[in-house]
Amino acid sequence: MPSEEFHRIRRLPPYVFAEVNAAKARARTAGEDIIDLGMGNPDSPTPPHIVAKLIEAVQDPRTHRYSVSKGIPGLRRALAGYYDRRFGVQLDPETEVVATLGSKEGLANLAAAITSPGDTILVPNPSYPIHQFGFIIAGAAVRSIPARPDEEMLRALDRAVRHSVPKPTALIVNFPSNPTAYLADLDFYREIVDFARRHDIWILSDLAYAEVYFNDAPPPSLLQVPGAKDIAVEFTSLSKTYSMPGWRMGFAAGNPRLITALTRMKSYLDYGAFTPIQVAAVAALNGPQDCVAEMRELYRDRRDVLIRGLAAAGWDIPCPDGSMFAWAPVPPRFAQLGSVEFSKLLLARAKVAVAPGLGFGEHGEGYVRIALVENTQRLRQAVRNIRAFLQAGTNQVEPAEAAT
Repeated sequence: MPSEEFHRIRRLPPYVFAEVNAAKARARTAGEDIIDLGMGNPDSPTPPHIVAKLIEAVQDPRTHRYSVSKGIPGLRRALAGYYDRRFGVQLDPETEVVATLGSKEGLANLAAAITSPGDTILVPNPSYPIHQFGFIIAGAAVRSIPARPDEEMLRALDRAVRHSVPKPTALIVNFPSNPTAYLADLDFYREIVDFARRHDIWILSDLAYAEVYFNDAPPPSLLQVPGAKDIAVEFTSLSKTYSMPGWRMGFAAGNPRLITALTRMKSYLDYGAFTPIQVAAVAALNGPQDCVAEMRELYRDRRDVLIRGLAAAGWDIPCPDGSMFAWAPVPPRFAQLGSVEFSKLLLARAKVAVAPGLGFGEHGEGYVRIALVENTQRLRQAVRNIRAFLQAGTNQVEPAEAAT
């Protein structure tokens, strides 16, 4: 039997989160109460009217057959209606919208559809892992750019075009950002679109957190920029907006050529989401939106409890204006440990799990991502545990604990 690792697997490094996840599993097996703020996994139930529509649809045996890979027509129309209401962007449901099995699947399959081996792709660092690894799996070379939407990123894009061989073919943007919670405004998007149009670069925008924001002005869509559809496609998801992470329902919208490429790729790989899920997704997009406002207030309350509590405990963390995450610099006293060892120490001493920043790229080192996925009572307990840990003065895991 050949001993070498498979070619595409060789390009995937060991999963950085694995160490922390293994330690978390061991602690829970030992009966410890771990407050898990590591994974961005919404804990709220899906709104009842969406669940009711799923139950109604599944009663019809005709919905149990193969579905439509690109999404049933009513769902694609519903997504186009959302873009019209929310962003003032008109989309053709037939040529500019495709339903995906969550935005992650769509990003990976579009990367496979448009990438030639050796292509250069521009990806923010740190970023959500699929943003770079979707293209790495497809055979591309990834060039990192700064993650903050400012002049530094724009200068890095200019350098990348001048010095990359071959010239970049695609750029990933993600605002509100996972993991950093950075937000971009429409003026920044205009500069990005202008740059991409001048240099014939595709833009893939991840807008999964479009509705998780805490300022008066909601985050814009890159497709609001005139001419953006000439070079851009945008991914959205119902996972966070409607607390539907396990339902795996997302969308790609924008440039017809990119949508056609993704649709063609998917036609070989899947038959689409289960039809009742698609029907329920229509109910989510077209139905009452009170639940979305309630979701925002829920995360705002949790954010405030966490940020204020940790500040009082001596750990100052930037207050996020969007997303369901706080991007927290490792306290200076523990900086020498790095994000992975600090995360393991926090788990061992404070019984709080977070995601090490290194898992989002080398420039995520020195940070941890804290997800707002526990109720305020549990978050207050997490703050108390962390305060006790910080006051204890230890900065290492005891050998016995590290080995268990």
